[in-house]
Amino acid sequence: MSQLSCGTSRIVGCRFSIYPMSDRFVELILGALRDTDMSKVWCHTDDVSTWVRGRSEHVFDVVQSIYLHSAASGEHVVLNATFSVGCPGDTQGDAFMSTDEIRMNAERYQAIPLKIAAHFALYPLGTADYMDTIYEIIGLAKEEGTFDESAHYASRLEGDAQRVFATLENAFNRARKSDKSHVVMTTTMSANSPSTR
Repeated sequence: MSQLSCGTSRIVGCRFSIYPMSDRFVELILGALRDTDMSKVWCHTDDVSTWVRGRSEHVFDVVQSIYLHSAASGEHVVLNATFSVGCPGDTQGDAFMSTDEIRMNAERYQAIPLKIAAHFALYPLGTADYMDTIYEIIGLAKEEGTFDESAHYASRLEGDAQRVFATLENAFNRARKSDKSHVVMTTTMSANSPSTR
């Protein structure tokens, strides 16, 4: 039986679900999937969620595209996502690690003007000084101007969708480069919430 250890795989993965608060939810979800080029990631969708694997920039590119295309409808849409790198035995998607850095969806979703709010939590696993990494990431969010406040079990980001996603991606990549281990990041994101009107 082979031994698996954290940090051996550099494949980034994300399992996510989007929840349009609309009776058009099927149309919005399927439309967002159709509008997103997923040729540079391994992808699978079931009746609960979608998960993608590959290079970090392409995983974030796909998740951002799907979410922003669904929220561009003006409907209240929530994203629930878990990003991971260094997961023991995570090999599905190996073939996608050799793709180039060009993001297939950025040009289209960068044209979508949207304000969002997000809670995120970072978990550097298997490292004794994990709190140092977490404090460093909170400092990064403050520098980038998207940090709103700390909350129980999460930190809150708010602002332009492009900047919030950039903070999440930068935080995740900073943590994985610092720890070179298994890093998990969770986020719950909301756009067009009626409670902000």
